[in-house]
Amino acid sequence: MRKKAVFFDADGTVCDIKKGVPESALEAIRRLVENGHEAWLCTGRSRAFVPWYLEQIPFTGMISACGATIEKNGQRLFNKEMPEDVAEKSVQILRRYGLVPVMEGADFMYYDMDEYTTEVNWYRDLITEALGEKWRPIRGNESQMHINKISAKMREGCNDGQACRELSEYYDVIRHENNSFVGTTIEFVPKGYNKAVGIAAVCRIFDIPREDTVVFGDSNNDLSMFEYAATKVAMGNASKAIMDLADHVTDDMFHDGIQKGLEMLGLI
Repeated sequence: MRKKAVFFDADGTVCDIKKGVPESALEAIRRLVENGHEAWLCTGRSRAFVPWYLEQIPFTGMISACGATIEKNGQRLFNKEMPEDVAEKSVQILRRYGLVPVMEGADFMYYDMDEYTTEVNWYRDLITEALGEKWRPIRGNESQMHINKISAKMREGCNDGQACRELSEYYDVIRHENNSFVGTTIEFVPKGYNKAVGIAAVCRIFDIPREDTVVFGDSNNDLSMFEYAATKVAMGNASKAIMDLADHVTDDMFHDGIQKGLEMLGLI
């Protein structure tokens, strides 16, 4: 079989923020790489928020922050950051319209604990624990935040529509389905960037034919890579939009979905 480059979403595909990476997924990706294929993480998480349970997977490289950061074999090749004044203005706009800003960078994530509470997001403490020294408050860093993207948290009564309109000058907006893991989150990604852009850049840099690309994903921030890749595998828990684009559907990750999907494609 020709060498394939397989791109895996993180949350809901190869990991769970509470339970980590299923052993079957870890072992399946190890076998994939041993068989001579490439395994890439392609996540909406910023690089700062790639914790130990994802680092243990033998990925060939990582595309993070929805295509804004690219690395291979631990070497950072590209990192698109928003201008510092735009990051500061973004916080002001989000707060004006009642949303909670979570500012995501390759080296740090920024949020204020008294604003980004566990009532706003039940897994706030899990994020903070995973970040360790990579967490910084917005307060005191307003004019010096190095960010790739934003995950804004909606609260009851917020005017998310107006916030999106005002920020659309700088960002592309990704909304998630209400019943998804990140249903109350709006992602703001630098204009022109998405997971497909990251995959296309990797293919161009490393001379990977598009027909040899495979993607695994579950949520709406995976739509662009499902539209781009040659072979698309939806997880069993995937959104309807992802299911509609998929060539194949596997089980969810806790029912060995990654292993079964790679076996179905003959890659392991």
